[in-house]
Amino acid sequence: MRESDQPDSTFRRMFRGHFQGVISWQQLDSLWDKLRTDDGRDWFIYAVGEAPPPAPVTHAQLVSFIDEIDALLRREHDEEYCGIVYADERDAPTFIKIFDPNNLGVVCGYSDNPPLPGWILSLIQPEDLDATHVLPGNRRRWWQRLFPGPHTA
Repeated sequence: MRESDQPDSTFRRMFRGHFQGVISWQQLDSLWDKLRTDDGRDWFIYAVGEAPPPAPVTHAQLVSFIDEIDALLRREHDEEYCGIVYADERDAPTFIKIFDPNNLGVVCGYSDNPPLPGWILSLIQPEDLDATHVLPGNRRRWWQRLFPGPHTA
């Protein structure tokens, strides 16, 4: 079943909601700093193409993910700007979309079939967005190295 055919839930409404682009690498650093210093909220990390996580990650897991995804983005998105991370609110995020630098398609602008983000950070339980989306082998191994065991499909 396609994402557009799914019942409208809080997660899906948030997913389709308004997002602010994280344009500069400095803005990304600021966003990560907000998450690193806020250990009072429970974040879910969802790799689109894997099973949605059954529970939020620990703060240590969140910080580890931030370090790893930041390194991946800077290494594989060799641009002077970021532009592939979007937050519902940069100053107080509750939902963040991170697009895979190797699967960008038309991320901004208009498209009848925009690519799904590679990863989602959310304060609410994620739902499966696209059962037909498959993580490439290198991304699946990267994800499973970060989250071995029951967090992955």
